[in-house]
Amino acid sequence: MASFSAMLTPARCSRLLSKQLPSSRRLASTQSLRETLKEVIPRKQEQLKKLKLEHSQAVVGEVKVEHILGGMRGLKAMLWEASVLDPNEGIRFHGLSIPDCQKVLPSAPGGKEMTAESMLWLLMTGQVPTVEQSRELSRELAEKGDLPAFVEELLDSLPANLHPMTQLGIGVAALNRDSKFQAAYEKGMKKSEYWTYTLEDCIDLVAKLPALAARIYRNVYKPGTDLAPIDKNLDLVGNYSNLLGFGNNQTLTEYLRLYIALHGDHEGGNASAHTSHLVGSTLSDPYLSYSAALYALAGPLHGLANQEVLRWQLAMQEEIGTNVSHDDIKAYLWRTLKGGQVVPGYGHGVLRKPDPRFIALQEFCQSIPELKQSSIIQLVNKTFEVAPDVLKEHGKTKNPYPNVDATSGCVLYHYGLTEFKYYTVIFGVSRALGAVTQLVWARALGLPIERPKSYSMDALEGLIKN
Repeated sequence: MASFSAMLTPARCSRLLSKQLPSSRRLASTQSLRETLKEVIPRKQEQLKKLKLEHSQAVVGEVKVEHILGGMRGLKAMLWEASVLDPNEGIRFHGLSIPDCQKVLPSAPGGKEMTAESMLWLLMTGQVPTVEQSRELSRELAEKGDLPAFVEELLDSLPANLHPMTQLGIGVAALNRDSKFQAAYEKGMKKSEYWTYTLEDCIDLVAKLPALAARIYRNVYKPGTDLAPIDKNLDLVGNYSNLLGFGNNQTLTEYLRLYIALHGDHEGGNASAHTSHLVGSTLSDPYLSYSAALYALAGPLHGLANQEVLRWQLAMQEEIGTNVSHDDIKAYLWRTLKGGQVVPGYGHGVLRKPDPRFIALQEFCQSIPELKQSSIIQLVNKTFEVAPDVLKEHGKTKNPYPNVDATSGCVLYHYGLTEFKYYTVIFGVSRALGAVTQLVWARALGLPIERPKSYSMDALEGLIKN
């Protein structure tokens, strides 16, 4: 049966990208997300059945000692339907590159950037939603966006000096009181129904993340200020920006739309996505699964990277000024490296070329005159022009090119969202799109509990000898 990628053939993508797809065909589809999934899921179930039946013994890689000792990096051992990350091409969402998505996914009214809802639809179904489908999903998310009173009280009771990511995980986990999946499982339901109740929880979780994240921002950084009500006519990120108090800044709102869509999924091997899938494989509900993912995202080697980049760039700016030459930056880079530190924002576990997400965010900055003139954005650009050659000469970095974190926090800082510790919360709102997609598909495909085999060093040495 046809896969998601096959449904988005090069010919179809070409028609979409050149806008030759008749508007009548785009507008004709009024199916909801649930109705669309009911059509798509049987095809994927049949594809999985065929793979098991005909190709279960096919070899797709080999396990080496370096995989076991190196955190399983690069080991081909996980099914993830929403996206595939290529070392040279970067991320593709059901076959669509980031530039493809920017051209074909619907934007918010009055905006240009793709919305989180349209990205969620693509990740879930493998199909490009119509404007009407995307807007209808926006309305549903807005209608479900208010927090239960007990969660508001819980968040308000937390100490303001508790890390925002800790608070976000607590809030997400607490939402499981109203889990439809958990309630249905306790009553007894068929395995074929797992995905439907999981989907309801996932939609509810995504809908409530802006209110959760904004309440944490208010409590920690703006105590005593009022939170705006959720506007049923706004998209998810439009409401999030409004709740944060930046709704009157259209440029920042558009940047947040792009940022959240780009960060929505990055295949399944990264720590937060993998954690969500692992916990979900035990049939924990989506709230518990994603709260665990958030605590993986909070680690300095994962989601905290963008704040570390900004700190480093600001320290560079303070030391060498704003009117700097390439030689000034080169000298600063070498001082960083010779001091035993890494250059934050450069290198990636998989990518071996500049991160397409970095390129997309840079292009956004270059399209806005005030950002183009920003001293911190200019410093990011100049660093990009110098850093790869320095890192190649240094010789200890497999990928000397920038990842998305090299620029993602700088626009937030420019527009006054300067609270570094909060940046990972925005990442957490973003990454939910891919995580919830996998939770739905894991239930729809009946994927088993994840349980790899482990070895001690003595046992591993014994295997090597034999």
